[in-house]
Formats: sequence, structure tokens, C-alpha cells
Amino acid sequence: MGGTTYRTVAGHGESVFEVRGSEFIGYVAPVESAETAEAFVERIDERHSDATHNVPAYRVRAGGADRATNGFLREYSSDDGEPSGSAGKPTLNVLQQRDVENVVAVVTRYYGGTNLGVGGLVRSYSRAVKEAVDDAEIVEERPHERLEIAVIYDDSGTVRGIIESEDVEFVAEYGEDVRFSVRVPIEEAGGLCDRLRSATSGRAEIETTD
Repeated sequence: MGGTTYRTVAGHGESVFEVRGSEFIGYVAPVESAETAEAFVERIDERHSDATHNVPAYRVRAGGADRATNGFLREYSSDDGEPSGSAGKPTLNVLQQRDVENVVAVVTRYYGGTNLGVGGLVRSYSRAVKEAVDDAEIVEERPHERLEIAVIYDDSGTVRGIIESEDVEFVAEYGEDVRFSVRVPIEEAGGLCDRLRSATSGRAEIETTD
């Protein structure tokens, strides 16, 4: 997807319902990369280790969520033991139809003793994701990138003040030096880097990461 914005979910969403004795629990969440998507899937697997199935799907831009308009869109799904095409594909299809990316979905199923058939499974897995996406809500997001900034202590107050003035998300770590991990809109990153280098006379070490 091109353009200056993309669609994703605003946060975590869930859905729960039963169909002929089987309980379905849908989860969706925004993610920054395929790795964070897979980590989310693992957490749900652990939370519902006693479930009959934990069916995952995700759509993430290559290079991570912070580069959402660049590269190719990586899509993944698995039936996790359900009949082929009855679970993973319908789960992914909802994400495709809603045109959301940088998002992961997992549908947990506790088997209730009655077979639902392929059609019933498709409808149930689709419903679980649709309702979880609705619960999370869809938002328009600008593509971001992440800056890793290392400075000496003498420069840390100045650098922190500049970062805070930009009203962006950041985390600071104080060790032998001070490191800031900053998530900034791509179109604003160049200007921020210039300000930081100017304010520190070039001493700030800045790297862009995925």
C-alpha cells in the first residue's frame, strides 16, 4: 500500500462467542514486525495451551510497522490442525478485507464435541476476527521509523528536551552513556536528526532501525 497513511488497529481487541458448544476467542493487536507478531502468537498459545486450536494470521510490512509504506507486505496464516483452508485463510481474509496491516490476529477454539463442517468453521473464524477488529477499532496511521540515539551525559538534558518538544514516543536508558529510542514520523525524522546533531555539535550518535 502506498500513500502517506495506512490502516491498522488502534490497540488490542477481543471477541468471545459459542457455536454449537465450541467456544471461539478472537484476539487482534497492532505489531511492529513479523517477529513481534510471532511473539504475540506465542503468548496466546501459552495462555490457551489447553485449547484445541490457536489459529494465527498477520499482515506486516517488510522492515516492520515503522516502515509501513515501504517494501512488500508479508502475510502469514496457519490452520493449526483445522481442515485445510477452514481457519487460517478466513482469519487472514478478514484482515485483507478490512485493509489493515501491521496487525496480528489469533483465534482460539475450544472444541465442543460437535463438528461444524468447513463452512461453519469459515464463518466462525471470520466472525471472531471481525468482532475483535471492531473491538480494537481501525485507525489511520502515519508511517514511522525508529531512531536510536546515544549521547554523553552532558548532552542528555538538551537532547531529551528536544525530543520532548517533538511530542513523539521515546524511551530513555541511562548507563555508561544515555540512549534514547525514539519513534518518529518518517517525514519528520530528518529535521529531528538535524536539530540533535546541531545542538550537540555532532556528538549525538544516531542510527535508524527497523
